Amino acid sequence: MAVPHCMASGMGGMRTAGDLVARLQMTRRMKIDAAKEYVADKLKVSVSDLGNEVLMREVREDFRIGIIQSLAGFPKGIEAKHNIADLLDIRINSVEAFKSRSSME
Repeated sequence: MAVPHCMASGMGGMRTAGDLVARLQMTRRMKIDAAKEYVADKLKVSVSDLGNEVLMREVREDFRIGIIQSLAGFPKGIEAKHNIADLLDIRINSVEAFKSRSSME
C-alpha cells in the first residue's frame, strides 16, 4: 500500500507545489500559469522549480508548509495549512474554523 500512496501524493500534492497551485486555482479562480507564477514568486523559486521534488522538499521545510513524511519538529495538519494560508494570502476554511473555535475558548 505504501507505493500507491506515494504515487498518488506525488506531482499533484505535497511532493512538489501542486497542492499550492491547485489551492490558488480553486480559491482565486486563477489559470494554471498565473497560479504557478504566484506560487513561485511567494516561494522565491522559478516556475520550473515547482515540479522539482528534491528542491521543493527543502523549500517546504524552510517555509514550514508541510512535507510527506511526518518528522518531529515539522508542522503537519492544521499548522501546515495555517502556514500555507499565511504564505499565499488565501482563506482556508478549516484554518478559519480552527481560529474561530480557538478564540471561543
